[in-house]
Amino acid sequence: MRDVFATAAAWLEEGRRFALATLCELRAAKPAPLGTTVAVDGDGRIAGNIGAGCYESEIIEAAQATLADGALRTLEINLDTDDELAGGTACGAVMRLLVWRPGIEFLDDAFAIGEGERAVRVQIGGFEHVFPAKQTLIVVGATALAADLAAIGRRMDLKIVVVDPRHAFATYERLPDANAIVREWPDEYLPHVLSGDTALIVLSHDPKFDLPALRCALRSPAPYIGLLGSRRAQAARRSALRAEGFDERALDRIHGPVGLDIGGTTTAETAISILAEIVATRSGRPGRPLLAESGAIH
Repeated sequence: MRDVFATAAAWLEEGRRFALATLCELRAAKPAPLGTTVAVDGDGRIAGNIGAGCYESEIIEAAQATLADGALRTLEINLDTDDELAGGTACGAVMRLLVWRPGIEFLDDAFAIGEGERAVRVQIGGFEHVFPAKQTLIVVGATALAADLAAIGRRMDLKIVVVDPRHAFATYERLPDANAIVREWPDEYLPHVLSGDTALIVLSHDPKFDLPALRCALRSPAPYIGLLGSRRAQAARRSALRAEGFDERALDRIHGPVGLDIGGTTTAETAISILAEIVATRSGRPGRPLLAESGAIH
């Protein structure tokens, strides 16, 4: 979604005319988050999509009409109406979109939404939406797994910060997708940045890094604390922390061994299992196969 607003900012700077269609209401299912937007310019170029399936063309037509006359339009799409055509696979969502043509005054907000460094409040007609800042994922240990977490995590709208005092390892050549690399010891950096919006994963396999990082995390409101390592290593870290006075309730906040059990063996597969567990924890979901569940998918 942020890429669309980065594109919109670039188009505004170029003086290019375009329209946006923004998802402002959902009922029955949630195929996309509120605020999801598609952009259409005068040459027919399209950035982003809403997730409306075969109705995307209807959205594009509405955007082209607004591009031509500047009128604010409301578009309602019922994804159940084509259920027979879809073979019974339609998700059942009812979407309401606002189609609008931004002016140059939207440039700063478009740029800020695309960057994701701060929350941005936008009003479109009677619709008001806050585009949140990116959530931060801090990774302790500049390893190959950290590189894959950064590469995949960025696609999940996470800001990836890698912490490792070893200058030879903590480089952008090794971690090209990291948003930031901090060459400090965990206990020097983490107390200043951990918050209720910051997840932490400890990958270092070294008690000199693991224990200081875990101490800081357990004293913070971090919503997710992950620790890589074998069950034997997990027991050793917990024993050391228990001896320092951390109780079982605190230790139970540690997700270790980190990740969901998907049988992954490569660093990329391990990164997927870790990031999937973060999403499940954030959403309050169990992380089981959807076929084993009976509730809503979204």
